[in-house]
Amino acid sequence: MSTYLPSAEIRDRFSKAMSEMYQTEVPKYGKLLDLVEKVNRETLERDPALAERLTSHNELQRISVERHGAIRVGTGEELAMLRRLFAVMGMVPVGYYDLSEAGVPVHSTAFRPTNESELAQNPFRIFTSLLRLELIENLELRERAAAILAKREIFTDGARELIKRHEDQGGLTGKQAERFIVEALETFRWHKNATVDIDTYQTLHDEHRLIADVVCFRGPHINHLTPRTLDIDAAQRYMFEVDMNPKAVIEGPPRRNCPILLRQTSFKALEETIYFSGQRHGSHAARFGEIEQRGIALTAEGRALYDRLLSKSRKDTAGLGHEAHQHVLSEVFSDFPDEEKTGSSPLGVEFAT
Repeated sequence: MSTYLPSAEIRDRFSKAMSEMYQTEVPKYGKLLDLVEKVNRETLERDPALAERLTSHNELQRISVERHGAIRVGTGEELAMLRRLFAVMGMVPVGYYDLSEAGVPVHSTAFRPTNESELAQNPFRIFTSLLRLELIENLELRERAAAILAKREIFTDGARELIKRHEDQGGLTGKQAERFIVEALETFRWHKNATVDIDTYQTLHDEHRLIADVVCFRGPHINHLTPRTLDIDAAQRYMFEVDMNPKAVIEGPPRRNCPILLRQTSFKALEETIYFSGQRHGSHAARFGEIEQRGIALTAEGRALYDRLLSKSRKDTAGLGHEAHQHVLSEVFSDFPDEEKTGSSPLGVEFAT
């Protein structure tokens, strides 16, 4: 009788293989990982209490794992097959996000493990967006995009065969899992050759750059991976020092004694040469490197207060550089308790996962 490899082990191997692939494709991302590792090491050395707290929350061993990636697919059939692919790794869809409210023609979910033991082994997740063709107002353009997507196949025959085998036999052996990882990675690989001519690409890009990113390539290339840092302010400073072209400001709440929710920054999307049918070339910007710093979850009341303060800060921080932006943000958030133990704490009891 064969012994099947646990889904968490397959997920762990897959996430590491994806990271290696992305570092090969985007060498700048490898430099970002080195920078984050340096910041985390220095932070733990100067703050033993933080190291002890992370250990008590079973978080320390997870710091070096890239927490999430993101992809975009074009059809419901592609999304349905991705659900089956992620199920091999113990990842299920969690949450629903209608990004059309922010002017982006997609809706999304996150494929991730859900129970504590799976999260402790490897919390890797993939934020997955589905293009909403019905939001393209130009009917001719909508039909052209649909026709292009209908012709492509983003999964290898080997990946399909191993997904079916996993479903039929209830798991994959070690050798089958190794093959699965190799085959599955092909879905997320970057392709510098577009599937359309440059005029079609430009027309779709003019409608919305994300539409061109989804429709004009052979597959849903991973567009970013996200390592976790313990001091995003230090990481941002280092990114400026090494000319990594980071975003102007860190997104999310300000720096606090008691970190809350999520703070993010990234280096900006790379302009990459693309070869179009018809022997013409141009450029496309989609792939970048993101960093996140995670803090304490909030109660419902705490989240409502956070949203009010963040909304209040937007007018006063618009257009400011990083230092000025963070200063104003900190002043606004002085109304938010900055310690875990208060009479009516707005903080949750767990680190945000």
